Parts: sequence; structure tokens; C-alpha cells
Amino acid sequence: MKCLLIASESAEVLFHWTDLEFQQTIQEQYGASQEEGQGLPAFEDMISTQFAPIIISCSTIVDRQSDSYTSFTTENNHIYVLHQFDECLYIAVNGDGEEKEDDLRRKIYVMKKMIEVLFGMVTLSGTLLKRELRPQDTEQRARLWKHLQSLLETYSHLRENDQSFLVEAVERLIHPTLCEQCIEFLEHRLVQQLNSSVERAGEEVLHAFILVHTKLLAFYSSRNASTLATSDLLALIIMAQNMYPSNVDQDDPSPESTSGSGPESFYTPEPSPTDRDSKKPVRGSPPLFEFVDPDIQMAEDSLHTLVVSPPDPSAPRRVFLEVSLKDGLYPMMPHSMYCLPLWPGISLVLLTKIPTSAVAMSVYKFLEAFDKLEKRLNEGQSPAAAKGQLTMHDIRGKLDKFIKALGPSEIQSVHLQNVWTDFKNRAFTRGGHGFTEDLIPSCKAMKTQLCGVYRQCFFTDSGSADTPRRLSPALQERAQTMAQDKLMNWKDFLLVKSKRNITMVSYPISLIHFICVDRSTGQMIAPSLSITERTTSELGKGPVAQYIKSKVWGLVSTTRRYLQKGYSTVTLRDGDFYFCYFLWFENETGYKLEAGDIPTLPDDSAPIGMLAWDYYRKLLRYYSKNHQGEAVKCYELLTIHLAVIPTDIILQHCRQLATKLWEPSRNPLL
Repeated sequence: MKCLLIASESAEVLFHWTDLEFQQTIQEQYGASQEEGQGLPAFEDMISTQFAPIIISCSTIVDRQSDSYTSFTTENNHIYVLHQFDECLYIAVNGDGEEKEDDLRRKIYVMKKMIEVLFGMVTLSGTLLKRELRPQDTEQRARLWKHLQSLLETYSHLRENDQSFLVEAVERLIHPTLCEQCIEFLEHRLVQQLNSSVERAGEEVLHAFILVHTKLLAFYSSRNASTLATSDLLALIIMAQNMYPSNVDQDDPSPESTSGSGPESFYTPEPSPTDRDSKKPVRGSPPLFEFVDPDIQMAEDSLHTLVVSPPDPSAPRRVFLEVSLKDGLYPMMPHSMYCLPLWPGISLVLLTKIPTSAVAMSVYKFLEAFDKLEKRLNEGQSPAAAKGQLTMHDIRGKLDKFIKALGPSEIQSVHLQNVWTDFKNRAFTRGGHGFTEDLIPSCKAMKTQLCGVYRQCFFTDSGSADTPRRLSPALQERAQTMAQDKLMNWKDFLLVKSKRNITMVSYPISLIHFICVDRSTGQMIAPSLSITERTTSELGKGPVAQYIKSKVWGLVSTTRRYLQKGYSTVTLRDGDFYFCYFLWFENETGYKLEAGDIPTLPDDSAPIGMLAWDYYRKLLRYYSKNHQGEAVKCYELLTIHLAVIPTDIILQHCRQLATKLWEPSRNPLL
């Protein structure tokens, strides 16, 4: 009984997702009220009518009191969580008790994040965003909504089943030798060849990484590339999983290989092909494993029969990601994303810089300037202050050059020119109003037109048919083949390794489970919690593993609530288990820094995590104020022990575990 709705202030539906139970409930309500012989209205009309009173009442309260409610519970225990982002109202509903307020609020923020990744700076203009989310063409609208619904369902599935999305950090496959080989391959062979090819059509590969299910095998960024934010990387993994979903039953070559210690102890792959060998096709080589069980052999055969066809090279995903440069931070910069499936469960992802990306940086600088000016005018500051006027005079010359470079042929640039001329007449001429509150509508108009230019540049393909602005199909296929040749002898091992990344053999018997997260790099380490019928973890499978899994998910939820209230250490007993949570800071040498006070957050604040809102980046910035000139790192550790163990022994285990996990020999190579 779940629903997520995005609506305008006039109760127009901009997007909706519902599960089958919610949809049937709405249809039954309307079916009972319809007169005999009349058909049901369209579901979009039903849901609009259903939520209209809530939307209108929320808008009314905002207009009259400049505030609104953020959640409520109905008599039948349905939970509603609301959040207004500019001109769009997000409403998440749960009626089956499976989600709490925090879960619904997190879902809202994740949906907003995915929309930002897909639409970029268009999200900064409510008018344009509403047009994008609700295209006039019904077929186009249906395709867009289906895509957004699929992304939301993919995220929900990962959130419920994958520990990396539970704690919102990236999990890396821990195999230093293979990781190092793959990074060298990406740097010296793959990316180098792609960027030196004439078939790249002006695009430049900035980032390349290999995913095994949701785990990162290798990641490489070119020297002139910005660091890829953890928030963006998690969003890209969601998109990759949405394009090529992992199917555990089909992707795992050996359902029994994840139990016991056999494969990890005795499996040694043959050397990967050399540069000379890699030029020859090796797809027909015999499998490394010789299975006897016919069911297991069928699972191995499925790896060959379920080869996914290459993606359509004419339509790479346009994504908008954060870029950090020396002169500042630029959010929502355009990139092209190519997700190339190597085998079921293993993908190569390329992120490229497009030739016109400099336009996006200019647009952002102008948007930032007009936004700051509008805020100063709203706050009633006198004629924008001398500093503000100087900034706008500087912007004036740059914007004149920018519009001139766009050329008069584009309709959007003509609109921008007209609005800019009106702004200059009001702000800079003697007969104008100057920098007063009367200029606020002109600021809003300028921001809308700048977002319109951004949309025109990055949402429509202005390249001709014979000069497409993307990597050529042949170049994509070459990259795919090179990666397959490199990993051919490792693919079965990787699929097994992804299900059992680290073992509990070397840890105390009393330790049931742990999750350790480096919040400075956005990486996490945890033993497997696979609970499917075909795969087992060291906790077994079925009810026992499911029970432990529910405890882990509950522990993470509990510790977030305490962290929200300013607690960095939590220890509690739950029946036969003893839970511990620690958040601490270290300097570059590994010296533990004094804890200090953690800022408290209101109940309706953005959810703690790194996907929808990077709480830990702000926490590190807050804590580093007292450690100027020192690189500060932040770590989290969650453990579950048997409660029969004395508390002092448990705390000693936690200290030893925290030290052991981030030893240089165990830290995944970057």
C-alpha cells in the first residue's frame, strides 16, 4: 500500500508511482461511487482528485502562514509525508506498515536526487521542470513516468536488499591484485584508446568503472577529471542496475559456492590474456569450472545464453553530475553515460565530458549571481550594496559576450536577449529602478531564461545525423570487447566474490555481523547477507539469515535517529544480541581526534546519508573548523555481538576491528 506523488501547486499531477494494492484501492473507491454503466476515469484523474484536498490545503497554509505540515497519520494508520521543493510538492504514502516517516522522507529526497541527475539545472526553474515532468505528448509522458517509476522501484529494491544502499556508501570488491590490474587496464589501454580515437566525436572519457552487481571492482578517473561525488556514483549505480538488473539466480554461476570457505580458499584463476592475446577472440574458450551437477552446469550455461545485447549507441544517457574545480563547485554539469554490459551481473560504465560543457559552467555562474542578487533584494538590503553592484557590473560584460556567442538563430537565445535587455534597462540606466525590490521579477525571469538556454543546449541533440555528438557504435563495441577479453578468465570468480566479498573466519566467534564505513571516501566494508534460496552466507539461509538481516536494518535506522539527535556512540541490548555504533574522526596519520559535539537536526530534516543529501560532507566541514590545516577523516562502525559476551570484551573487539579493517593491506586500491 504505497504511493509517491509529485504535484504542482494547482494540484496537477507531475508524476506518480503506486504499487498494485494502492492502485486497486483507489479504483475500488471510484468504482463504488460511479453510476451504473459509467466507466472508470483515467487513473491519473483518480489520483489527482484523491490528493487535491491535501495539495490545496498545504498550499493554503503556506500562503497564509508561510509554513506547512510535513507529515500526518490518518485514522486507518496511513502515513503521509510531504515536502515542498520550490513549486513542486512531493507526497509519499504508506498504508501497510512497512515504511515509517523516515523511510518515506528518504524516498522523497532520493526521487528528487534522481530527477536532478536526469534534468540538471532545469530543476532550478519550477516552470520548466513542470513542463519536463509532464510533457504535453501523452506517449512521451508515459515513457518518462515509466522510466522514473522504474528507477524508484530499483532504488527501493536495493534499499531493502543491499547493504551498500542501506548505509549509502559504495562497496568495493576486495581483491587488491585484480583491482590494480583492472585500474591499469582502464588507464593505459581502455581510456587512452578511446580518447585518442577520431570516433569519439569530441567527447572525452573522464571516468570509467567496472561494476559487479552493485559492487565496484575498479574505478579510474583521468587526470583532468573532477572527483566523482559519492552521491552521484550511487545514483549512477541505481541507473546501471535499472538498465541491466542483477538476477541472483541467473547471474551466480555456482549456487553452492557462496557457502563454506572453498572457493575463496582454493580458487585461482588462470592469468588474464596479455596484450597480444587480447587481440584474439577468446569467448569460445572452455569454462574454468567443470561442474558435475547438471543444475549447476545449467546455471553456468546461462552465463553464455543470457548475453545482453549492446545498448543503443544513438542514445547514451545524459546525466548531470557535480564537478569540483579549482575555481569552485559546479553542480549538475552535463555528462554522457554509457553502460556496456559485459556479462549478466558485470558492466562497464563510461562517463564522458561533452564538447559544450563550458556553456553549462557559464550558465551556472550567471544563475548563481542572479540568485544571490534576488536574495539580497528580498532581504531588503540597500541597492544591492556596493559589492553587489560591482559583481553585477562584472556579470554584465560576461553575459553580453555569452549571449553574443550563442548566436541570434536560436529562439531561446532571442528570449534571453530580450529579458536581459529589459533587466539592464531597469537596473543600469538612469531612468530605471536600480537595484531595488522592483528588480526581483526581472531576476526570476533571467533565471528562467538561463535555465531555458541550458535545456536547449543539453536536452536536444542539435548535431546532424552524419555528425552525432557521441561515441560511435564501433568504439563502444571495441571498449566492450576489450573489457570482456580482460575479465574473461575472472568473470565466474567475480560473480562468486560479489556474493561473499569478505569472510568472518578471522573475526571473533561472538561477532555476528558488522558494517564499517569510511565517510571521507564514501566506501563501506561488510560481510555478505545473502538470504536467497540459492545462495547462502555464513549466517545460513532462510529464517535465521532473514532474522539477522532485519536486525541489521533496524540497527541502522535506530542509530540514524540517535545521530540526528547528536549522539556519536550508541550501545544497546536486544534480547540475545548486543548492538554497538560508533562515529569518530581521525587525522591523516590515523590519530583519533577528540569527539566534540555533533550538531542536532530537526525531525523533518533531510535524511542522514550520502545519496540524496550528503550529511557527512557537511559534518566533516563542521568538524574541520576546529582542525584548520589538517585533513580530517570520518568513520562509522556498526556491530552485532552475542549478548553473553561481557561488555568490556565487546568494546575491545570493536576497537580491534576498526583498526584491522582499514589497514593498508586491506584497504581497497583506488
